[in-house]
Amino acid sequence: MFGPIIDGERVRLVPITAEMLPAYQKWLADTEVTRYMGRANPLTMKEETEWFERTGQSDKDVLWAILVGDKHIGSTGIHAIDWRDQHAITGNLIGDKSEWGKGYGSEAVRLRTAYAFTETPLQKLQSEVFFDNIGSRRCLEKAGYKQFGVARRHIFRNGAWHDMWLADILRDEWVAANG
Repeated sequence: MFGPIIDGERVRLVPITAEMLPAYQKWLADTEVTRYMGRANPLTMKEETEWFERTGQSDKDVLWAILVGDKHIGSTGIHAIDWRDQHAITGNLIGDKSEWGKGYGSEAVRLRTAYAFTETPLQKLQSEVFFDNIGSRRCLEKAGYKQFGVARRHIFRNGAWHDMWLADILRDEWVAANG
């Protein structure tokens, strides 16, 4: 499903629309954007459309586009939701490279985490990022995520093995830090 509109101080999370799909196709074809993603190959427009339709109908995903003003810069989401055991996996993409390093990803993570712990019964959110993706690690740490491990030699990209940094946040930790 697509998440509700959430207004932050500098970013706004909104439901993804079909009109946004060409931006994702462009971003996912850029190897600089995808160098820290599990996905290594770009999607066709047909694949993007099928993904959009599946996600809109999913009860195991909540996904938003990230806007700065009216500019679409990326997406954030809660995925693989296990409603019984109340945990999920999270992810972020700032696809517009001109907006990297401005703190928008950090705010999106904070908004997404607040939504998960105030609007759903989820008790734990988990993320994994390429170990050398310092920017994503900082975004998660600023929102209260804590490292719980490293998956060694977990992903093979560009002729080399890469470790994954594993982090999570528990509802009670988030509540204690955010009132």
